[in-house]
Amino acid sequence: MRLAGRFVRWVAGLALGLALYSGGPAAAQQAAPSRLDAILSAGVLRVGMPGDYRPFGLHDQTGGTWQGLDVDEAQAMAAALGVRLVLVQTSWKMLLPDLLAGRFDIGAGGVSVTLKRQTQAFFSTPLLRDGKTPIAPCATAANYQTLAQIDRAGVRVLTNPGGTNEAFDRAHLHAAEIVVFPDNTRIFDALADGRGDLMITDATEAMLQHRLHPALCAVHPDQPFDFSEKAYLLPRDVPLQQWVNQFLHIQRESGEWQALLNKWLG
Repeated sequence: MRLAGRFVRWVAGLALGLALYSGGPAAAQQAAPSRLDAILSAGVLRVGMPGDYRPFGLHDQTGGTWQGLDVDEAQAMAAALGVRLVLVQTSWKMLLPDLLAGRFDIGAGGVSVTLKRQTQAFFSTPLLRDGKTPIAPCATAANYQTLAQIDRAGVRVLTNPGGTNEAFDRAHLHAAEIVVFPDNTRIFDALADGRGDLMITDATEAMLQHRLHPALCAVHPDQPFDFSEKAYLLPRDVPLQQWVNQFLHIQRESGEWQALLNKWLG
């Protein structure tokens, strides 16, 4: 009987401990407002973008206007939340630090999902499948089918600074010259003008830039060198992540997402 009594007390204590443990985090979650609560309370959704990446987000420095797929998405998110949208310009180098510093609520503009970024932030569900592929003048594009053909002395590879394009180049190219071009809005003009032999970028951008610059050809965009996905960069805030994911799910099911893809990617 004494053993049975101890067992009953042990079970009761375990049940109490589990109840307290399960209730503690829930209570803490309720006590600490989420970023989503802050957005609704302030009446403002702040979305940060580098503003130099067609077709996702392009900022006209002269007129101050924004356009792109992610700009349309940000406007739709703000409308769904019933708040005002504020677009914040950042850079690829500062995208994650600015998010962590609270300069904006969501990072967008063609953000690639990376494990490094994932260590400090959340991502939404993926928007697009992508991968790095070359783009070069059509007359010489056949010379750059493989990384071995690209990574040769005398080959000049243009890249924009601070993002996944430069990271890919520095990880895979050792003999070729990596030429950092500071203005991503004009880098394809520079490539067409002969200031580089090729650029390695996301397949979605390579295909778009071929349409904008017919003299430049995307090299096997359907078979990129690697696998990546585009998504929205989020703070470590579960309610906000869940809201964004549900918003994207509804857009896909309603056909709104496909309409945006047709508009910006053809």
